[in-house]
Amino acid sequence: MANFVIGIDLGTSNSAVAQSSPPSGEILDFPILQSFRAGEALARPLLPSFLYAPLPEEMGSLQMLQGSWICGEYARWRGARVPGRLVFSAKSWLCHPDIDRNAPILPWGASRDSQKISPVLASTLLLRHIAQAWKQSHPSDPLEKQAVVITVPASFDEAARGLTVKAAREAGFESFTLLEEPQAAFYHFLSHQQNNLQKTLESVRLVLVVDVGGGTTDLTLIKIELGEAGPSLTRIAVGEHLMLGGDNMDAALARVAEQQLTQSGRKISATQWTQLIQLAREAKEALLGEASPPDHTLSLMPEGSQLLGKSISVKFTRAQVEEILLDGFFPAAPEPAIQSARTGIRELGLPYASDPAITRHIYSFLKQHQDDAFAALGEKSDGLPRPDAILLNGGVFNSTQIAQRLAIVLSSWWPAAEPIRILQHRSLDLAVARGAAYYGLVRRGQGKRISSGTSRSFYLGLATAEGTSAVCILPKGLEEGDMVELKERPLFLTVGQPVQVPLYFDSGDRFDKPGTVLSDLASLQALPPLRTIIRPVQKHFTQMQVFLRAKLTEVGTLELWCVSDKTGEQWKLEFDTRSTVVSNNPIVATRSLPPSAIIAKSFIEAVFTGKTAAEAPKSIRQLWTALEKQLGGRENWPVTTLRELAETVIEQSGRRRKSADHERIFFQLLGYTLRPGYGYPLDSWRVEQVFKLFSQGIENQKEKPVWNEFWIFWRRISGGIQRAEQVRIWETLKPHLETRLLPGTRKAPGGPKFEGSDEMIRLAGALELIPLSEKQLLGDWLLESLRQPDKPNAGPLLWALGRIGARLPVYAGIDSVLEPHIIEGWITRLLDLNIERLDGGAFTLLQIARKTGDRIRDVQESTRGEILARLEAADAPPIWRQLLLEPLTLESADAARAMGDSLPVGLRLV
Repeated sequence: MANFVIGIDLGTSNSAVAQSSPPSGEILDFPILQSFRAGEALARPLLPSFLYAPLPEEMGSLQMLQGSWICGEYARWRGARVPGRLVFSAKSWLCHPDIDRNAPILPWGASRDSQKISPVLASTLLLRHIAQAWKQSHPSDPLEKQAVVITVPASFDEAARGLTVKAAREAGFESFTLLEEPQAAFYHFLSHQQNNLQKTLESVRLVLVVDVGGGTTDLTLIKIELGEAGPSLTRIAVGEHLMLGGDNMDAALARVAEQQLTQSGRKISATQWTQLIQLAREAKEALLGEASPPDHTLSLMPEGSQLLGKSISVKFTRAQVEEILLDGFFPAAPEPAIQSARTGIRELGLPYASDPAITRHIYSFLKQHQDDAFAALGEKSDGLPRPDAILLNGGVFNSTQIAQRLAIVLSSWWPAAEPIRILQHRSLDLAVARGAAYYGLVRRGQGKRISSGTSRSFYLGLATAEGTSAVCILPKGLEEGDMVELKERPLFLTVGQPVQVPLYFDSGDRFDKPGTVLSDLASLQALPPLRTIIRPVQKHFTQMQVFLRAKLTEVGTLELWCVSDKTGEQWKLEFDTRSTVVSNNPIVATRSLPPSAIIAKSFIEAVFTGKTAAEAPKSIRQLWTALEKQLGGRENWPVTTLRELAETVIEQSGRRRKSADHERIFFQLLGYTLRPGYGYPLDSWRVEQVFKLFSQGIENQKEKPVWNEFWIFWRRISGGIQRAEQVRIWETLKPHLETRLLPGTRKAPGGPKFEGSDEMIRLAGALELIPLSEKQLLGDWLLESLRQPDKPNAGPLLWALGRIGARLPVYAGIDSVLEPHIIEGWITRLLDLNIERLDGGAFTLLQIARKTGDRIRDVQESTRGEILARLEAADAPPIWRQLLLEPLTLESADAARAMGDSLPVGLRLV
């Protein structure tokens, strides 16, 4: 067995480590060696979870470097003063659903040539630093060989937990498990109350744990049952993911500081705003600490030669900070309902909760879990369950004022009862690490265990002859190591191609046994889809019957496998954490199609093979008419039918060259049935299969309609084309577009003469994954073409410009957005041309200037104001004007206009 049990609090703002050496059971803090200032290294109980890329002249004076990154106190201090070199809130980015969390996107908003890392790598580097510090102190007992417990937010979904495990593995950890942070905080309470626990918890039946961390607010309910052998503890409810915590409070303080700094008309740049966030964090932690001064001054440094010349200071008092946080985050509002918004995107690119009032979220949490809570209390009611006690965790509660405000607000919901009791435990900053270490001892039988298991029930989406449904594969409360096999619900899966499986969860009070089928999916929430490829040992199989095996691992993550009853083989299902699409389309358990769709498929086969089919169209030109007669209007074809037709068209790719009409209709039909190239099971595989057609080009090169459909096809499925392939398309288009957009700059390229300039331009604009430098180049070409007296049709130019300069891409991650200063230059040139008067011009201005709430992406307020005046003069729709002022979502018609196409019925893009 390992010599040490280690608890690691991998926090958003600070990380900490606690240790115990069984069998003593004593828990000690482990001070982590880190650079404090240049040339000075100190061991501190808290390791700030910040990573900084030092300047070359700093490298020689720093200790504990991780490659070219340094973490800890020096990183936090220095990074707040050197823009564009600081990575922070990595854990919040780790659970961001709309980005590729393995992509190098941090520091967020740093210049293109800056060194960047992924959220996963940032977490890895923090853990690696901890392991290195431990090794220096315990050279014969490396951390990776100890029994390690790493904490995660209780609300982390399975994808975020899996990425945390990946980061730990890459940091060299071998034996570890995950523990929910609110449970860790309660374990810390248990550890110092263990000799008097029965008396301490007397008359306590239900405890609410409120853990306000740097990036999340975690809510948990624990049921207490007293008995002769001592209290029995069960975690009965966990709150939904709530990205709301210290980061939001820092932003609130920074906004107050900004108002003071800009009273004389000065402006704060996006880079300075990032600095101001860090300085506000320093002020908050200084003023809310256990031994805090009465005030704190933060000084914003000048940015190059652009801004303020000298640093400007703002002073915060402790009372002022507490007032801002009390009113904004712990209001005693008479209306407890959560204030919703049409978007949750806020500062720094993260999808923060739209309502910052933590008290309202607590009310909603108690209401959501009222059945389980009242059962724990031994009461029956349909009102709001009242916990007997509250355990607070998180550095913000070092403020007595804030802790008291929360207790007062919660107690006011039951005015006839006594004030709710606050359980006391030691060190809000170190409780989670200490509790994790105690949990490690509990796993060895040295303490009181909280019965928990998974806090959610998991469901697999299925499509059957009766319609869409979901089957429970893992029930709420399953313990670590438990396994469920759904042999009574076999799946029939095609061999040799990817299988995508929709997965859902429910964190409410419902308890379903494995195999329970739900027809109403309204209460379920979608997780990133799961994928695998069935490659059996016996190659002659074309389809296999499998069943699903689900397991809650010892680490605390969900594992799912497809298992063959016949051969015993199994294939693991992996989360697709790059998904930016929400699809309610379940896996098809049966391949049956309605007769109309089968007939429609035969029509397609007949026109390409020349074989007769019942009522087949007599000419290729009549195919669309025949299909709509059989299936109804094409705009109402469900995505299941569309993809079946797409696969039939793909099978005819070798026959598309029979005539110009065959080639034209091939690309036209395939583009329509495969659009937008993603969002439905196997779409990535389908797009991968058809991409080989790009290099083959077209046969009928003198036919412009064929060229048009060729370019339209690639635009329609561009969202499913991978980055490298998009670059390949762009490099093919680039020389041809340059000669057409900038006549006389270069000779026309050799080879076939590309036709369909308008559709080529639109295709280029839809390539959202090409490098930012190439997007900027294309935008400059488009703008120059718009200035030419004999410019071509302005519509495609404006559409492409709006797409590549959009503040919110259609399918790419938010890291693919061009910098605001580039867009502001484009806007100046567009306004000089009175572009809003041209068809499509006003919408282009809207796309490249609409407000996101993320200062790294937003253009200046004065620029948006000028565009607003132009849109009002052009009588633009009111919602367009509103989109310039508020971070709202596009209405469906405008979203389709931005994408350049409609979506199939049943797909919804994030």
